[in-house]
Amino acid sequence: MIVLEWIRFLTGAVCIAAGLIFYVIQFIGVFRFQYVLNRMHAAAIGDTLGCGLLLAGTVIFNGFTFPSAKILFIIVFLWMTSPVAAHMVAKLEVLSRVEMEECCPVENPEDIEEDEA
Repeated sequence: MIVLEWIRFLTGAVCIAAGLIFYVIQFIGVFRFQYVLNRMHAAAIGDTLGCGLLLAGTVIFNGFTFPSAKILFIIVFLWMTSPVAAHMVAKLEVLSRVEMEECCPVENPEDIEEDEA
C-alpha cells in the first residue's frame, strides 16, 4: 500500500511540476514576443496545458473524490473555453488592425498556388 501512495505522490508531483513549467514558458513568451498574436499563442498554450496539468496533479493527490470530480469539470471547462477566448481576441486583433502587413506579412493564397505551379 505504501508503494501505491508513493506512485500517486510522484505522479501528482510530476503533473504539478510540468504545469508550472508550462506557466514559466507562458510567462517568458508573453513578455518576450513583440507581436500580439504570438503573445496570444503563448498565453493560450500556457493556460490550457499549465492549468490542466496543475489541476490534474491535484486530482491525483486527492484521489477520486467528489471534490476531484468538480476539479475534472473545471479542467474540461478550461480546455473548452481558453482556446475559444484566445481565438476571439486574436480575431479581433486581425480585424481591427488597418495595415496588417506592417507587423505580420500575410500571403495571399492565390500567390502561393501560383508559386507552386
